Amino acid sequence: MTMFRMFRERLKPSRSESLAKAFSRLGWIGFWVQVVVGAIPILLMIYAFMFGRGAGAGTRTGLPLIEYLTLASVAVLVFTTLWSYRYTRLAKRIADPLRRPSELVVQRTAWTGVAASTLGIVFSMLVMLAEVTHLLVYFLRAPQAGVPVIQTAGSAPASWVSAIDIVSLMALILTVFGELVVLVFSLWLLFRSTVASAEFAHAGNGQ
Repeated sequence: MTMFRMFRERLKPSRSESLAKAFSRLGWIGFWVQVVVGAIPILLMIYAFMFGRGAGAGTRTGLPLIEYLTLASVAVLVFTTLWSYRYTRLAKRIADPLRRPSELVVQRTAWTGVAASTLGIVFSMLVMLAEVTHLLVYFLRAPQAGVPVIQTAGSAPASWVSAIDIVSLMALILTVFGELVVLVFSLWLLFRSTVASAEFAHAGNGQ
C-alpha cells in the first residue's frame, strides 16, 4: 500500500497544472494520430472491397459476421476520432470560468472515451481472432507444400489465398493501435479529472 501511495503521489499533477491544457494537448494528439492511422485501414478496406473480388484476389469465402464487426470497428474509430476533437472543445470550456462544466461532466466525457476505445479494441480483436482462425483452418486443409496455397476439389472451382486476404488484418492492427492511443489518453484524462486541478481548485475557493 505504501508503494502504491508513493506511485500515486508521483503521478499526481501539481495544483498549478492546467486540466484544460491536458485535455487540449492529448485531445489534439489523439485526433491527429487517429486521422493518420485511421486513414490507412479505411483506404485498405476500400481497396479490398473494390479489388478484393477480382480475378487476382483470393477466393476464400469470408464470414458476413466478420465484415459487420470490421465495419463496426471502423465506425468506433471514427467516433473516437471525433471524441478526441471533443476533448479539445471541452478544454476551452474548462479554461473559461464562465463556461466551465462540472467535474462530473468532465469525468463522464473521459469515461465515454475509455468505453468507446475499449469497445473498438474488443471488436477488432474478435475480428482478428476470427480471421486468423479462418486462415489457419484454410491452410491446414491445403496440401503442405510451401507458400503457394491453391486447392481444387473435383469439379469445384479452384480457390487460393492472396495478399488481399491479409489486407483486413493489417487494417485491424492499425485500428487497434489507434484505439489503444485513445484508451491510454482517455484513462490519463480520467485520472487527471479525479485529482485536484487548478481550474476547479480556484472555482472551489471562489464559492
